[in-house]
Amino acid sequence: MTGFNGLGMHLGNLAHLSKARTRSISPENVTGEKGQGGRAIDGTGASCARDLGVGWKISPSIRIAPGETRVLADVRGSGAIQHIWMTPTGHWRHTILRIYWDDQETPSVECPVGDFFACGWGQYAQVSSLAVCVNPGSAFNCYWEMPYRKGYRITMTNIAAQEMTLYYQVTYAETDVPDDAGYFHAQFRRANPLPYRAVYTLLDGVRGHGHYVGTYMAWGANNSGWWGEGEIKFYIDGDDEYPTICGTGTEDYFCGSYNFDVGKENGGYREFTTPYAGLPQVIRPDGLYRSQTRFGMYRWHITDPIRFAQDLRVTIQALGWRSGGRYLPLQDDIASVAYWYQTIPAAPFPPLPDADYLEVI
Repeated sequence: MTGFNGLGMHLGNLAHLSKARTRSISPENVTGEKGQGGRAIDGTGASCARDLGVGWKISPSIRIAPGETRVLADVRGSGAIQHIWMTPTGHWRHTILRIYWDDQETPSVECPVGDFFACGWGQYAQVSSLAVCVNPGSAFNCYWEMPYRKGYRITMTNIAAQEMTLYYQVTYAETDVPDDAGYFHAQFRRANPLPYRAVYTLLDGVRGHGHYVGTYMAWGANNSGWWGEGEIKFYIDGDDEYPTICGTGTEDYFCGSYNFDVGKENGGYREFTTPYAGLPQVIRPDGLYRSQTRFGMYRWHITDPIRFAQDLRVTIQALGWRSGGRYLPLQDDIASVAYWYQTIPAAPFPPLPDADYLEVI
């Protein structure tokens, strides 16, 4: 993405100057206003800074009680979010990130925080991509450009039974937004287990003009053997039974090949993380209590967005192998995040499952 008005910088245009104004929200500057950072007199670091006073890391984080929703950012005007960093404690599936654009009542982003940052299994895995980076030990970074015209609001909800601590920073630019800039969306779904012979739906009910830019999947295999023969399908602008875009296999869509397998002598499954696609996480059975192999995969359509003018539906098959060289429809634990840009208002998302259904066990 080349961005606009100095946004979305890359090496080719980094020297080009802009009249955009950079602002950043954190617990040390909750409004992002100019000259208002580091003024806190109370916060999670107050006791540590008691000998130093104001300006010495008084409020680096917030605590969110069970069942509580906290507003992380509430900004007016036009511009674009350029970077989100955060490090949450607690169960990542029980921490729900929501983003609202331009006074919309329903969120355009609604997702457990770990899955949004391509780390859906509740434990660290290095992700080194253009859009998302996850760094030691629980540092979540998002670089998706997120334009807005009237303002935006970001909330975090703790649906766990324990209090959590959150460090965060949201960096954005105040600037004009062109007419053809879409709004960023991200939607989470999970099926556990996927019903027999059912097709997993990543996205459905999308109405408007836009383009699809990414997929993250947390896939838990409930059978022995290979699990990724299924095809991803994109139903675009009125496609009914048959899609316009049909993939050739799960690992093919995530830009791998032949089961992500480099051979038993080389350790079998091979993790990888690249700018546009990766298999950054493979959680292997330990022979005792951990029985299922679990996989985390991402595919960013940054240079090859999938464009739609009116509507979009995205599905993927879950297929393994059974006797006689036949496909086996799988009943796996599958969760996903679909990322796309579109016009608003957008159709409301399906309700998120409750905490028990979301939990990774």
